[in-house]
Amino acid sequence: MKIRLDYDRAGLEVDVPDRNLMAVLSMNHATPLAQPEKTVAASLEKPIGCMPLVEIARGRRDACVVVSDVTRPVPNKVILPPLLRALERAGIPRSKITLLIATGLHRGNEGAELAEMIGAETARNYRVVNHMGRDMSTHRFLGKTPTGLPIYVDKTYLDADLKITTGLIEPHLMAGYSGGRKSVLPGISHVDTIRIWHSPRYIESPNARNGNLVDNPVHAEAVHAARMAGVDFIVNVVMNEKRRVLGVYSGHVDAAFAEGVKMVDKVVKARIPQPADLVITTSAGYPLDLTYYQAIKGVVGALPAVKKGGAIIMAAGLAEGYGGPEYTSLLTRFGALSEFMREVVKPDFFVIDQWQLEELDMTKRKADVWVYSRGLTKAQLERAFVKPLDSVEQGIEMAKAKHGPDMKIVVIPEGPYVIPVADAS
Repeated sequence: MKIRLDYDRAGLEVDVPDRNLMAVLSMNHATPLAQPEKTVAASLEKPIGCMPLVEIARGRRDACVVVSDVTRPVPNKVILPPLLRALERAGIPRSKITLLIATGLHRGNEGAELAEMIGAETARNYRVVNHMGRDMSTHRFLGKTPTGLPIYVDKTYLDADLKITTGLIEPHLMAGYSGGRKSVLPGISHVDTIRIWHSPRYIESPNARNGNLVDNPVHAEAVHAARMAGVDFIVNVVMNEKRRVLGVYSGHVDAAFAEGVKMVDKVVKARIPQPADLVITTSAGYPLDLTYYQAIKGVVGALPAVKKGGAIIMAAGLAEGYGGPEYTSLLTRFGALSEFMREVVKPDFFVIDQWQLEELDMTKRKADVWVYSRGLTKAQLERAFVKPLDSVEQGIEMAKAKHGPDMKIVVIPEGPYVIPVADAS
C-alpha cells in the first residue's frame, strides 16, 4: 500500500506491505471554523470560567499579551486583532499594550520574521518585546513550588496590570499538552527554572508523557508557575493538521485550557488493538522537522504504538541539521547515550536542550530507533544515536528479518499530532 508521509515540504511516499499493515493513524475529522477571527471576538465576550475580557480590562493601567514564538504555528493574525481591539475598547491605550514573545530559551523574533508571525500592522503599531530566557536581570524570583522548583518569570509580564496569554493546545511529549499554563513555564521563565523543570527529576516520571495530565509533574509545575505569576485571561486555539482553527478557548487559564484539551482529545487520539512490531512515523513535516532536536517529538509520540523490543522508523527532513549549538555539542561530546545518562543525573550537570536527548534515551529503552533523512548524513545520524536508513522500505525489511514475515506495522503520517492509544500492551 502506498502511504504519503508528512516529510519536509513535499512529503514522502512509502510502500508498506498490505499483509503487515495493522493501521494508518490520522487525526479524526473536525470541521474548521468558517470565520475564526469572529469566533475569537465572540469568545472574548462569552469566555469560559470568568467575566468578559472588556470587563476584566476596564480600569487597568496597562496590559501584557504573551505570544508564542516562531517555533509554534499559532494563528496570531487571527487571535491578536480582536484581542487588541477589545483591550483598547476597555480603555487601555495602544501605547500601554506590550506583546511579549514567549521564546523560552529560543532566539528572539524580529524584523520580517516578526511581521510574518504576528502581522505587519500589529508589529508596526504595538510595542513588542522578546523574552530573554538567559538574562536574569529581566526576571523576578517568585518563590518555590511545593516540590522546590524555583520560579523566575519575566519582569515585563509581572509588572503589567493586566496579564493575558495566547497559544495553541496540542499534544506535548512531556507536559501532556501545550497551551494554557505553558505560556508562563517555559514560555517566559528563566533558564534556572527551565533547567530544573526539564531535569530527570520531572521528565523521567512515567506520567510525563504525550496526552496525559493525570499525576504529570511537568504539567503540575507549570500550573504552579502560572498561578504564582498570575494569568488574568487566556486565548487558546485548537487546530487541525492543515493549520486551520477548529476551536477557540478563551477565559480562565485552567477552565478554558481544560475545555480545549477535551477538543484536542477528540481530534488526535487514535486507537489500535495492540502495540505493533514496527511504527513508521514523522515529525509532521516542515517546519517541525527542520531540526533533529524538534524531530525527536515524533519518535517519542510513537511510543504507545510500539511493543517493547520493537522498532520506530522516523522520516524527517532535518534540513537545518541537529539544532542549536548546545544540543549539537551533546551529540558530539558523548560516544554513547549511556555516557550521557551517567552525567545528566548529576546535580551540577546542565546543557540547554539536554532533555531532548534524555527523551531519546527513554524511547530507546523500549524500542530501536531508525531514521530516514536527506538532511543529515549517515555518519551524522549514527553520531545522533540512531540507525540511519537508505529508505523507509529498507527499515521495513530489517524489521521483518527480526520479527518475522507476519510482523505488524502501524503508520502515523502526521507524527506527533496523533496520539496512539493501544487497547492491549
